[in-house]
Amino acid sequence: MIRPIVTLSVFSTLLSCINAAPSCPASKSKAIYFISNEPSNAVVALKINHDGTLSPGSTTLTGGAGGSGTNGNTTAGPDALFSQGALTVSGNFLFAVNPGSSTLSAFAISPHDPTHLTPIGAPVSTLGDFPISVAAHPHHNTICVATTGARAGIACGTYSPKGLTPFDTLREFDLAQTTPPAGPLATVSQTFFSADGSQLLTTVKGAPPLNTTGYVSSFPFAQGKVGMKDTRSSPAGTAVLFGVAKIPGTNDVLIADAAFGAVITTTSAAGVTSVVGDEKLVIQGQMATCWAGWSEASGSGFVTDVLVNRLVEVTREGRLGRVFESGNGNGGYIDLVAVGSFVYALAPGDVAHVTVFDVVSGGKIGEVENFRVEGVGKAAQGMAVSW
Repeated sequence: MIRPIVTLSVFSTLLSCINAAPSCPASKSKAIYFISNEPSNAVVALKINHDGTLSPGSTTLTGGAGGSGTNGNTTAGPDALFSQGALTVSGNFLFAVNPGSSTLSAFAISPHDPTHLTPIGAPVSTLGDFPISVAAHPHHNTICVATTGARAGIACGTYSPKGLTPFDTLREFDLAQTTPPAGPLATVSQTFFSADGSQLLTTVKGAPPLNTTGYVSSFPFAQGKVGMKDTRSSPAGTAVLFGVAKIPGTNDVLIADAAFGAVITTTSAAGVTSVVGDEKLVIQGQMATCWAGWSEASGSGFVTDVLVNRLVEVTREGRLGRVFESGNGNGGYIDLVAVGSFVYALAPGDVAHVTVFDVVSGGKIGEVENFRVEGVGKAAQGMAVSW
């Protein structure tokens, strides 16, 4: 893929659109994004066609380095970062972590072509080591990043069309980790703002073999600032809390837990996270259920397993829904995102693929496409979408 050339006139138009000019034309096309996570890290953008299938888009260098954790004596991958949310989109901005250089990069998304990304400003230090997840506040220009190396925790800053400001300070998580981290246990999973924007929540994995329990950290957010002291809680029965999907219209979230499957939780105004209902969802045959997404079109969630080639549906009540077993040769799936009737799931490997599932038409889950992403391998991570 070739990085697009940006002219001064195009960039000027782009900045005016980022500043929310009412006359700015809305893009009718959509794109998905993930990071290559190689030594020279890059954001890979794929165009979503009108029928839900994918087309090649662009590859844009982040200016930072990718990185992979370790699993025993080997380099981790797929699931190189032990996380969800390695990049995120907020309006016409995209943000991506650089685990190998402990920085965060910002981009402007063209309002005319969502696969056209322009770096804005220089990558900024995340203060902690090995950033793995990033969150942008839905109503403010606040950005927060989670790190899970020797210096693990949360740091926050702001963004504008000029780029990122320096981050404030590291709100530490004592994980006794290394850089790169040894995982997946006892690492940070995902950071995200609650649906109402009042809290910054972060899932942290426990380590059952060491009798340590995972938890959800909640920092309050008010007057444009993320607090410095968090509340930590371990929802009943959970152990290895991983990726999260917000449930529209509520403050509830679907969380994948690699120990058993998935659970739906809610967080109180005081920052205490608890299970909704009385039961967690145990997924039979699961090996590493770690990533979660939510489809408004189907009104249900979906979780993926890096070691099992299938897509599993979770109902709003937290029960098992449809299960689609794929025979396309992928080893399993990590990050995923829902767009309209479709779910897009990333399958890193010797050559990465993005599988397109139709989760609405015909009542059954169907595989539409298994898109091969040339030049991208088993370190790939993250999934975000532009609208």
